[in-house]
Amino acid sequence: MSKYDVVIIGSGLGGLESAYILSKEGYKVLVLEKNRQLGGSLQIFVRDKAIFDTGIHYLGGLDEGQNLNQSFKYFNIMDKLHLQKMDMDGFDRISFDGDEKEYKHAQGYDNFVEQLAKDFPQERENLKNYAQKIQEVCDYFPLYQLKEDDAPIIGTKYLDINAKDFIASITSNARLQNVLAGSNPLYAGDGSKTPLYVHALVVNTYIESSYKCVNGGAQIEKHLTKNIKELGGEIRNYAEVTKIVEKDGLITHVELKSGEVIEGKNFISNIHPATTMHMLETTKIKKAYSNRLQGLENSVSAFIIDIVLKPNTFKYINHNHYHFKRNDVWSSVEVAGNQWPDGYCVFVPKSSKSDEYADSMTILSYMKYEEVKKWEDTFATIPKHNESRGQEYEDFKAERAERVINEVAKKFPDLKGKIKSYTTSTPLTYRDYIGAKDGGLYGIAKDYRDPLKTFISPTTKIPNLFFTGQNLNMHGVLGVTVGAIRTCGVFVGQNYLIRKINEA
Repeated sequence: MSKYDVVIIGSGLGGLESAYILSKEGYKVLVLEKNRQLGGSLQIFVRDKAIFDTGIHYLGGLDEGQNLNQSFKYFNIMDKLHLQKMDMDGFDRISFDGDEKEYKHAQGYDNFVEQLAKDFPQERENLKNYAQKIQEVCDYFPLYQLKEDDAPIIGTKYLDINAKDFIASITSNARLQNVLAGSNPLYAGDGSKTPLYVHALVVNTYIESSYKCVNGGAQIEKHLTKNIKELGGEIRNYAEVTKIVEKDGLITHVELKSGEVIEGKNFISNIHPATTMHMLETTKIKKAYSNRLQGLENSVSAFIIDIVLKPNTFKYINHNHYHFKRNDVWSSVEVAGNQWPDGYCVFVPKSSKSDEYADSMTILSYMKYEEVKKWEDTFATIPKHNESRGQEYEDFKAERAERVINEVAKKFPDLKGKIKSYTTSTPLTYRDYIGAKDGGLYGIAKDYRDPLKTFISPTTKIPNLFFTGQNLNMHGVLGVTVGAIRTCGVFVGQNYLIRKINEA
């Protein structure tokens, strides 16, 4: 008899949430994580006593009665999180070269319209129409509203509408079009393929409410992990799965890098489906299915600079900043080489040490994997495998960091004199630490031209092998939570689970 009812590969948010749900429902669960730190993109790291997030720069939908708030109540973490509400009148600020204005995205739909109408007074009715349409799109995805629904997530309206075209249909004002889409680095917005529903589901959650995690997002992982263990679930780090083995039509066990064999009745992969297929030893899955998953395009990656600021020099700002060099926010994902960077995002973490000054700053700029492909045969994960990628790579990072900092310093004068130290990350860093194929920020890229191709079912051709995580239907904390509900709904019933969450 197997010791575990469910073995979960990967301790990212989707894996941990699935472990909590199934442990709560009486299943004997084991989570396996290859790295030292748990949590995937929930991880934090510390440099010069400053805390940096790897992925969770802010959260939406956390006000009373909103979807993520209710889900976090179910996971028994909502009242434990240390949060700060962001600027109500401008949690995100959008700006462009040659334009001194900062355009504000505000919390609450009425306020969102009001703040933008100050800069675009002739566009008030169009802004109201935009707000109404975004909410309408979200209503077509009942799981995101925590509503019971027997229909699959596919087959709904709005899947095959392009986000860029939709916004252009709302207003002919080119600047307003770019302002409305100005936070699209949240979903790696690409004008040629990003569907409207991706834009809508992401911006809706932040317009509803926006919060920063004080001292980092790892607190979500910490509380989830504690709760899973209290429910009897087990979690192991330094446990890298290298093989998933099928026999007679079912997965019987996984094999760890150490050679250890772990048997289970069911297996959930919280890692990229392509990586899962690569590990799978089976004759039951057709090559065409495996090739399809392995051939799916991933979202663009990023170059990130994590800056430690000199003490008491940089005033804390309670908003994020998105800046673009051109009046075209939809094509930044394609810019590389000498034209790079085409823009950047600035996130200023909230520390509990001071309300007046910031400890640190994170700058993110899109970067294509091809920019670092020449070093792809090197790997750097701590502590099991850490090798230098060589001086040429270090020089590349230093030169690119200087380019970005020079751009950001135009918006934040005297920034250079306030920097104590900084570290950089490239698409290879994302690949190695988060397990993201090609370093993709948000997993599989969605494409309105073939929407069903990029929806991954939680079930596979093998009855006891399942998927969860950001590649299922949507990335982000809310998207991954909905994915965990879909996956665990296969075990316990989706509508039953929705009722349990709403009763929490």
